[in-house]
Amino acid sequence: MRQNERIVFVDYIRVIACFLVMLVHASENFYGADPSGLAGDKSMLLSEANRFWVSFYDGGVARTCVPLFMVVSAFLLVPVKQGVTMSEFYIRRFKRILPPFICFLLLYTFLPLAWGGMSWEQSMADLKLIPFNFPSMAGHLWFMYPLISLYIIIPVVSPWLERASAKDERIFIAFFALSTTMPWLQRYVFPEVFGQCFWNPNFHAFYYCSGYLGYLVLAHYIRVHLDWDVKKRLIIGGSCFAAGAAFTAWSFWFRGIPMQPIDTPMLEWGWEFCMPNLVVATFGAFLLFTCIRQEKAPRIITQISKLSFGMYLMHMFFLQPIAAYIVNGNPAEPIIPVWIAIPVIAICSYTCCVITAKLISLIPGSKWVIG
Repeated sequence: MRQNERIVFVDYIRVIACFLVMLVHASENFYGADPSGLAGDKSMLLSEANRFWVSFYDGGVARTCVPLFMVVSAFLLVPVKQGVTMSEFYIRRFKRILPPFICFLLLYTFLPLAWGGMSWEQSMADLKLIPFNFPSMAGHLWFMYPLISLYIIIPVVSPWLERASAKDERIFIAFFALSTTMPWLQRYVFPEVFGQCFWNPNFHAFYYCSGYLGYLVLAHYIRVHLDWDVKKRLIIGGSCFAAGAAFTAWSFWFRGIPMQPIDTPMLEWGWEFCMPNLVVATFGAFLLFTCIRQEKAPRIITQISKLSFGMYLMHMFFLQPIAAYIVNGNPAEPIIPVWIAIPVIAICSYTCCVITAKLISLIPGSKWVIG
């Protein structure tokens, strides 16, 4: 399964999950009511075709992209290697991700000025925002903040995971699973549950078992305690992914009535990454990937895997103009049918990112730019 310490199926996950990120953002151009074309706080589907194909591609096919990246990070890094101190772990990890992250924060703040995609006033406002959050044209960089938080917590939970039994981890995963129901309880049962109130809006009873920490423990459990053979992983993994993805797709289709404006959180009510359906789908997808038992991945898979972080960082520079050309100002009638427009936007963006990231990688010191 390993190739010079590389885990082959993990390379496949990175390659495919990176494409799925672009498929998600390609889909947003067909339901966002924001002038940028991407999903803002308001949404509106213009046709039944948009309703179905966004549900299918974004909800059913691609929505596991973010949790898969979280699971991969945990799978590779947990527990922390013996002899590595907390400070050493932080230096290694943040040295790898923070310079490229900061570089692209600045690029998304200033580079659009070159083609008139941003005013100086907006650019200066974004620059002031950088110490606290991502700039206005780089919404996809939200992912970096929970990834950083995951890195922060890894050395803290590693000693427990080294000692924990399979049963101990299953107990924690059960609490995590319960925490994933919180968005639905708050939206459909009562807005404040398990200790929440106006002076305690966030820290409910299951808060410390919630979020991407649950994926971290799940990844460790799969790696250390799950001894299923390939056949069982295929059956259970395929069933879990199909069930979770089907519900995720249906949840969007159910809310997305064409020509009716809707708040995006209401439209995406089943799309938050720490919800039961996405945990089930991610678990299933990851199990399916673990069935890849090649001793050596094709060279192109390994190469793209190494470039995937930089590709993720840069992809909105390509995706937005490609989408604008294909959508042609009318999401209901793009220049090609919606069912093909969404994957074409993603494929073209992905190809541009592969080429650009590869060219940058040939420059000395490129790791500070694309990782």
